[in-house]
Amino acid sequence: MNSNNEYVGFGFIPEESEHHFLVNILTNEIVIAERFTYDPSASLAELNYKIGRQNNEIKIILHRKKWDLIAEETKAEFNRRLSLNNLPSGKWIKNRNYVTRLLGKELVLLCWAIEEVEAAVIPTAIQNWLGLKPEERWWLYTMTNAATGHAIYDRNIGWRKAVRYALTENPVSGIQKNTLLDNIDGSTLFTANEPEEIKYSSVAEITKMEKIKKSKKA
Repeated sequence: MNSNNEYVGFGFIPEESEHHFLVNILTNEIVIAERFTYDPSASLAELNYKIGRQNNEIKIILHRKKWDLIAEETKAEFNRRLSLNNLPSGKWIKNRNYVTRLLGKELVLLCWAIEEVEAAVIPTAIQNWLGLKPEERWWLYTMTNAATGHAIYDRNIGWRKAVRYALTENPVSGIQKNTLLDNIDGSTLFTANEPEEIKYSSVAEITKMEKIKKSKKA
């Protein structure tokens, strides 16, 4: 491991938490995995394709051409956020890229949105993704991952499909871009709380709960 709390990739500090996202940039595809241990010497082949039905560590396998359409925008967004927290910037390199837990969730969310779409609508997905607050991206990832988080078996169904429609068709790009530094409580990228417990398993249940909340406030 690195010493002196060195940052690896985009905001990842192995000494503080080994939970991270590993982005493997290959010639024809991009493989993103959510990892809970840090092993820089592990075989990339083993990490990439250990993808049985019961193993949902691999979150997405994305065509390289689609990745190339979001690489610069995601790098700019992540480095903007890291800079606001006085942290070193990162860059995408061939093969291993380490991304801190929260930024990794946001990246996978965008990749899920574009995995089944034509290249022409990817700019719309990027703008809508940028229009969401970080907390909204984390929440969408958490809900989608809980229901349909497998790279292969959960493609184009349930929450994954809903995320695609939400980011490629609905115009949310008019929402003001916010960072966690805008939060009244002063939370930052690495200290803000995120939803850990999954209480609802479908969009219908969420809608029902929201209506109940509104009726109680009325």
